[in-house]
Amino acid sequence: MTFPELKAGLNELSQKIARAIECLHIPEKQEEIQKLRIKTEDPRFWNDQENARTVSQKLSLLEKIVERWKDLSGNAEALKEMGEMLTEDSEELAEMAEEYEKLNAKYMKAELDLLFSGDFDDSDAIIEINAGAGGTEAQDWAEMLLRMYLRFAERHEFKTEMLEKTEGSEAGVKSVMIEVAGERAFGLLRGEKGTHRLVRQSPFNAKNLRQTSFAGVIVTPIIKNADNEIQIEEKDIRIDTFRASGAGGQHINKTDSAVRITHIPSKIVVECQNQRSQHQNKEKAMEVLRAKLLVKQREEEEKKAAEIRGEVTEAAWGTQIRNYVLHPYKMVKDLRTDFESGNPDTVLDGELDDFIRAYLEWDAGRKNEGI
Repeated sequence: MTFPELKAGLNELSQKIARAIECLHIPEKQEEIQKLRIKTEDPRFWNDQENARTVSQKLSLLEKIVERWKDLSGNAEALKEMGEMLTEDSEELAEMAEEYEKLNAKYMKAELDLLFSGDFDDSDAIIEINAGAGGTEAQDWAEMLLRMYLRFAERHEFKTEMLEKTEGSEAGVKSVMIEVAGERAFGLLRGEKGTHRLVRQSPFNAKNLRQTSFAGVIVTPIIKNADNEIQIEEKDIRIDTFRASGAGGQHINKTDSAVRITHIPSKIVVECQNQRSQHQNKEKAMEVLRAKLLVKQREEEEKKAAEIRGEVTEAAWGTQIRNYVLHPYKMVKDLRTDFESGNPDTVLDGELDDFIRAYLEWDAGRKNEGI
């Protein structure tokens, strides 16, 4: 890179950073940080622990965003000042070029902040995986997806908790539900909702025939204080208790601690079995049910608004979003973004970041176009 190209690139990068700071309303976020800090200093702050945790998480996220962009802006200004003092034959030119590349890489990573615009993107998430038709093959595929998301969470240092798991008859899982807690967990994972298709040589028959399997994934945000927006009438739900199965502690298979809640009007069913008591399972199941009902309500509102605008809408659930091909060639391809990888083993080991970024950029483009 020549000196003029380096200076032009740095000017362009500085402008991008400035526009991002404006789009992200960084000054307003700084004001919000100050207000939240005042709240946390109140001696009564931790009297409501649930609200205190929500406020603390929001404060932490805002602080990280502001600090990230202040650092980028400060580093860009420092590099520009350095560039003003250099000439084409300066010995420090190579150092400046190296610092520019580092800054550009940091900007590319931070640019994700611009793509999180959903109401619940800052929330933790619930991932549900359901094996499709196909018996053992599909159940094994569902378990492979479970491992993929657990490895993704591990890579991002997210906490995970198994809420429900129904083992397959011979291998894999029929259904599983996990909670993923971490910075913008739902924002990162929301694009995983849909049908995932696997093509491989079957490990379950002697002839190793090529087999196609399907599994459905549902991603729901964990919405704190959702009971303020969603009121559930006792007459609208049916609560069943049953004996939990699988790993989960000494109480498993000894008490009817697992809980299944059916919301009769919407036909939404939520199960929870891995908390320590029936009461805790019920609380967690109700939390998930409220979140599902709130999301359903928002989706219906968006659909009505789209119909009024004359837009064509498609149901998101049940659509095939990604192919994972292990035979006769190796490839993973997202059918929405056309992003693909020739290394499915790495993808199935939780390396989803490139697919997620491609989805977020694609989704942002759709919203900008009014689709």
